[in-house]
Amino acid sequence: MLFDTHVHLNAEQFDEDVEEVIARAKEAGVENMVVVGFDRPTIERAMELVETYDFLYASVGWHPVDAIDMNDEDLDWIEEWTKHPKVVALGEMGLDYHWDKSPEDVQKDVFRRQIRLAKKVKLPIIIHNREATQDIVDILKEEGASEVGGIMHCFSGSPEVAKECVDMNFYISLGGPVTFKNARKPKEVAKEIPLEKLLVETDCPYLAPHPNRGKRNEPAYVRLVAEQIAELKEISIEEVEAATTRNAKKLFNIN
Repeated sequence: MLFDTHVHLNAEQFDEDVEEVIARAKEAGVENMVVVGFDRPTIERAMELVETYDFLYASVGWHPVDAIDMNDEDLDWIEEWTKHPKVVALGEMGLDYHWDKSPEDVQKDVFRRQIRLAKKVKLPIIIHNREATQDIVDILKEEGASEVGGIMHCFSGSPEVAKECVDMNFYISLGGPVTFKNARKPKEVAKEIPLEKLLVETDCPYLAPHPNRGKRNEPAYVRLVAEQIAELKEISIEEVEAATTRNAKKLFNIN
């Protein structure tokens, strides 16, 4: 069985066929999924889904691209949601220097405030990082994020940075890019990071793994990610399934 730790079944790309997508995931052996909300509409949709399907869980947070839109009321609202029994993490949160909608200082402030909230409510955090690795690592250290730990979502950095994050109580989550022929770093990370610190994800509907690259991603494809990790580590797919599922349930405190 597999645990997809990062899905956006709450995205509009699944409005027409979310039931069929979920059914295909179950057929592919995906036992659990975390639906990640990152603003008011996606959090509300995530909660609708987790209240409909018993094997779905939610993470609630505010995306760095939209940091400029978040106010105190939004953060209080997110804190209220953390009391829900099916909310297992905070995020996705972090820094994104690719898009220029939110100034870097605003992103950093919103990121820090969410880490502090996670420590207050004792939930792990899910980190979004785009072109901001050093600032993210620095802020995680400065804010003592190791107290709650979490996930480096769709990790694309070097094995050295991955090990630094593991030392801060974070799991390294690999997605579709690990299957791309030219993706040298994710493949190195898959080989070098111990299995007990790895997770698998799709980030669907984005970043579909080979041979579906460029198409809409969906949770059933997380098996392709696990198969690639098994191949790189020269172990069985069953070992990858068992370890990454165990890791996810431990992190999210799911029995």
